[in-house]
Amino acid sequence: QSLAELEVLCKHLYEGTDLAQRLQAEKVLLELIDSPECLSQCQLLLEQGTTSYAQLLAATCLSKLVSRTSPLPVEQRVDIRNYILNYVASQPKLAPFVIQALIQVIAKITKLGWFDVLKDQLVFRDIVADVKKFLQGTVDHYIIGIMILSELTQEMNLVDCSRSSAKLRKIATSFRDTSLKDILMLACSLLKELLAKPLTLQDQQQQNLAMQLLKLVLNCLNFDFVGNSADESADDLCTVQIPTNWRTIFLEPETLDLFFDLYRSLPPVLSQLALSCLVQFASARRSLFSNPERAKYLGSLMKGVKQILENPQGLSDPGNYHEFCRFLARLKTNYQLGELVMVKDYPEVIQLIANFTITSLQHWEFAPNSVHYLLTLWQRMVASVPFVKSAEPHLLDTFAPEITKAYITSRLECVPVVIRDGLEDPLDDTVTVFQQLEQLCTVSRCEYEKTCTLLVQLFDQNAQNYQKLLHSSSRNPLEITVQEGRLAWLVYFVGTFVGGRLTYTSTDEHDAMDGELACRVFQLIPLMDAQLPQTSNEKVELAILWFLDQFRKTYVGDQLQHTSKVYARMSEVLGITDDNHVLETFMTKIVTNLKYRGRCEPVISRTLQFLNDLSVGYPFYVLKKLVKIEAVKFMLQNHTSKHFPFLDISDNYNLSDLRCRTVFYTALTRLLMVDLGEDEDEFENFMLPLTIAFESVSQMFNSSFEQAAAKRMLIGLARDLRGIAFALNTKTSYTMLFAWIYPAYISVLQRAIELWYREPECTTPILKLMAEFMQNRSQRLNFDVSSPNGILLFREASKMICTYGNQILSLGTLSKDQVYPLKLKGISICYSALKSALCGNYVSFGVFKLYGDNHFDNVLQAFVKMLLSVSHSDLLQYRKLSQSYYPLLECLTQDHMSFITSLEPHVLIYILTSISEGLTAVDTVVSSSCCTSLDYIVTYLFKHLAKVKKTLRCGDISQDGQRLLHFMQQHPEVLQQV
Repeated sequence: QSLAELEVLCKHLYEGTDLAQRLQAEKVLLELIDSPECLSQCQLLLEQGTTSYAQLLAATCLSKLVSRTSPLPVEQRVDIRNYILNYVASQPKLAPFVIQALIQVIAKITKLGWFDVLKDQLVFRDIVADVKKFLQGTVDHYIIGIMILSELTQEMNLVDCSRSSAKLRKIATSFRDTSLKDILMLACSLLKELLAKPLTLQDQQQQNLAMQLLKLVLNCLNFDFVGNSADESADDLCTVQIPTNWRTIFLEPETLDLFFDLYRSLPPVLSQLALSCLVQFASARRSLFSNPERAKYLGSLMKGVKQILENPQGLSDPGNYHEFCRFLARLKTNYQLGELVMVKDYPEVIQLIANFTITSLQHWEFAPNSVHYLLTLWQRMVASVPFVKSAEPHLLDTFAPEITKAYITSRLECVPVVIRDGLEDPLDDTVTVFQQLEQLCTVSRCEYEKTCTLLVQLFDQNAQNYQKLLHSSSRNPLEITVQEGRLAWLVYFVGTFVGGRLTYTSTDEHDAMDGELACRVFQLIPLMDAQLPQTSNEKVELAILWFLDQFRKTYVGDQLQHTSKVYARMSEVLGITDDNHVLETFMTKIVTNLKYRGRCEPVISRTLQFLNDLSVGYPFYVLKKLVKIEAVKFMLQNHTSKHFPFLDISDNYNLSDLRCRTVFYTALTRLLMVDLGEDEDEFENFMLPLTIAFESVSQMFNSSFEQAAAKRMLIGLARDLRGIAFALNTKTSYTMLFAWIYPAYISVLQRAIELWYREPECTTPILKLMAEFMQNRSQRLNFDVSSPNGILLFREASKMICTYGNQILSLGTLSKDQVYPLKLKGISICYSALKSALCGNYVSFGVFKLYGDNHFDNVLQAFVKMLLSVSHSDLLQYRKLSQSYYPLLECLTQDHMSFITSLEPHVLIYILTSISEGLTAVDTVVSSSCCTSLDYIVTYLFKHLAKVKKTLRCGDISQDGQRLLHFMQQHPEVLQQV
């Protein structure tokens, strides 16, 4: 292509807004990379291109060219590297993004050719020598040289899925051992030189140089030294495995001083990089030092912390602030409290850190994501107190209560600001709130008396104010909302502190204090419920449910409650003497929420989760107590929309809201099972509302009917039944359900799949119900020997899967955004159901062929048809699909190889290719199923070959085995690829 054509291509790629033109340009780009003229075209663009985008296109092409799995000849790669080095040296004023792209090409060539030899020399290893030539030039050359080292260090850390990880690790290890230390020492010496000169902060070149040097040091310290490939987003894995031969660098006091000096001397955009380096220095593995060396090193770190906190101006920058918080957290992660208290200035430093933390908590709106690191520091310090053997005072009993108080009061003070100014409420980010509360509960248990006294005082004060506002004639809605926001926070705090009880550190006094706190929340519950159904505050309700769950985990159903002092105070104030009364309070609250808060999906969802936890998480004797409570009896006898509006299937509710019905019926059925035994009448009574609903739908199907109403009713029924089926884990109870649904009601579900196969909101619940029915959990499907139920159930599942499969394939080609919800999701559920049936061990599949029943053959053919309509990329891209397909394939290769061998060659190739691609999947469910399937196939083939060699009778040679052998002989490349 001519230069003009190439520049038009650049324009479309980098500046164009027309999607079609851009896609065409990308296609041309791929053709250009594959063409023999690629290198000459890149040279043309670099030397004669009139825009920076022309040079960027050349760099992009070169990058893809040198990254190919089939590499260019060594001589050619050496030429490309030397050409680029000379090019950037001769044109140091190129656009920064062009220089960066060209440097990436150098880094890739160096990494992938690290072990390549030309004329008995490792030609790509002299990169440091090449860079030193740049350091002798202008400031621009200097910066380019540092950028090359920085990019190379980062590139060595990257994992490339298309290449052998073992080879890449070998390259990275060699680079670490031969070059990385020299690079770090070079960077540190250049930083010292930079700091020795007077810094001109307005000089853009000088700032850029400092930034590139700091980035280089950070890349060196962030290097994956031992091949962990740790997730960068996880900040808990904080030990940096510094090589032993780096000890001298770390033991020099000047090293740490250099970075603390850089922090003080540089502007915020650069000083935060200096702090990032210090975070890594603070994380150096403990075994790098002897005990005296470690103490000295820690002393230097603490001295630096003290200097920063005594002059905290730089911390007003969010970037500096965040990195400094990470730095503080790493101190406790890598050093023991016993070591910290021995540091010379520990009392002054811990006071400075406490003051800094308190100020940070008070300014809750400033860098909220950094608070996690400060709370991590205090949580780990307080958790270490019982294990400190040093005589030096740790002073945490002085500062920990102050930290707790600052957190509590700051959160209460933020409520009016959030409401009046319409800001984002921290309580809405529940993940962060719960994480911080979990950290705070450890801190709060240090000097617990002070925490409880404060919380009791604040709770009483806010509850009284709230009552006054409720009874006030004016009833200011804004003030009421503010007060409810504060109460929500206080209830969360009480739940957190009660849930933070540790058996080995708790005392009777602490339990009595928990009783004091719990009393207040139990008194708040009727106050909030008294306002129903007119008003209800979602945040307070969610907080109360959190508290009830924490109290349940700590004080209900455990042996400690018989002697615990928590009930002493609750008995005096509320008449709650033991966990029987608490369970009654729980159930009353659950029924109230389900009755009156049906419109508030978050509250209903959390209430049902709490009910579910109650029904599953206890010793059996607590469940026996639960079913004697009147509220539970009421629910078991009245689970209809009349009493519980969230069960309503009218248009007033979203279809997605019906999902919570499954959890409700799972919990309810568990409670029913406690005393059910073999009482079929009680089961029929429990199922009565569902029986009436199914009869209504049956009548609708037998006449011209309103489809929308029938659909909603069926969706609700499918979700209800799935919950019930999930909880019935005994043979007796499951048999009752099967007798109830078969044959009358299961035919209704089959009809619904025929009618509404295009509507996943209807088919998904029904298919999931069938998949649940097929699960032989706890051997519940092992029917009596005289019962045909197992075969009958499989026939129904076969009909449903075949109906759905045939109908869904009639939809034709679907768009990318529709293919999963309309087709692949349903297919994945069908595969899951089929897998449960094949592995359930309750159907003898040989019977079908023996008696001429084609249900088994039909469902296997449906499996194949659905499979061929899915691309290999979709099989692996959609997790739920791959996690149902591959285990199903494992079952088929284990027990049904005669089916596999009977498949057409193109189907067999598809399946074997899917195994080949699945072997490299990150998901272990997929990769292990592929390994197992492959094992079954190869074992089958091996046994057949062994049998052919031994047998003398022609009739003994399996035709199935012969078919597979013939296929493998025709297509040897399939197994070779695997």
